[in-house]
Amino acid sequence: MAAIVPRSSGTRLVETRQRGWVDPYAGLDAFTFTRYAPPPGLAAHVDHFWVVTWTGLAEPYEQRIVSHPTVNMVITGDFHRVVGVIRGGFSYTMRDSGRVLGTRFRPGGFRTFLGAPVSTLTGRFTEIGEMFGTAGTALVEQVLAEPDARAAVTLVETFLLSLGPGQDPLAEEAAALVDLAEDDPSMTRVDELAARSGRSMRSLQRLFRDHVGIGPKWVIRRFRLHEAADRIYQGLDLATLAAELGYADQAHLTRDFTAAVGMPPSAYARLASRRRMFHVEQG
Repeated sequence: MAAIVPRSSGTRLVETRQRGWVDPYAGLDAFTFTRYAPPPGLAAHVDHFWVVTWTGLAEPYEQRIVSHPTVNMVITGDFHRVVGVIRGGFSYTMRDSGRVLGTRFRPGGFRTFLGAPVSTLTGRFTEIGEMFGTAGTALVEQVLAEPDARAAVTLVETFLLSLGPGQDPLAEEAAALVDLAEDDPSMTRVDELAARSGRSMRSLQRLFRDHVGIGPKWVIRRFRLHEAADRIYQGLDLATLAAELGYADQAHLTRDFTAAVGMPPSAYARLASRRRMFHVEQG
């Protein structure tokens, strides 16, 4: 089997680019977003912890996200759940003042905590107390009662470490393959990823469904949609985008893009242009 070298989670963590955020410039005016690296004992399982805070919003603000092939554990005042891979886009509405603390697990990284195929969580929102029992319920209460964000993250770190997560070579392989699919924009087909992995397509599909929670075709296509959103937001040429990202034609790209982002590429390009002009003027 071909060797797949994983990224260093420590260097990957501190990037400020918010891939998957719809209209990211607008969000910077509404809330603050901070990432925290996992401790060494969790680095094989957790990509990063993230905290969103907002204060005194005059109007509700909705942030839409084009999802990633990851499991998240999210704790906020009205929502404390483990979120499986979401096939479509999703959004969260912020009102008044508040905070969300999230744990983004590496692809495959939640398998050891779940003890079952990660595909059993796909598209589902499971209460933390339901999944982890009284210890999970206590964690939610402690996090919500802790005003300091970094201290709240430490509570989650301590909780996850207490579960004794073990090393899983298959999870590490799955994470490295997902990274490969994300980092190479020219990769558009499952057979290309299978060839790079040294696995058959069927074996690759089993690995992804068991550890990532969704098949490699979806993963590749989702990252190409992220790439499309990035290019459109940067004002790059749309004419050859569909072909470069492996779509049969522009109509297929438009359909997938609209379903995930909530608007067609042409509307997103106009929105991006207005945002860029506004921030240039403000800058």
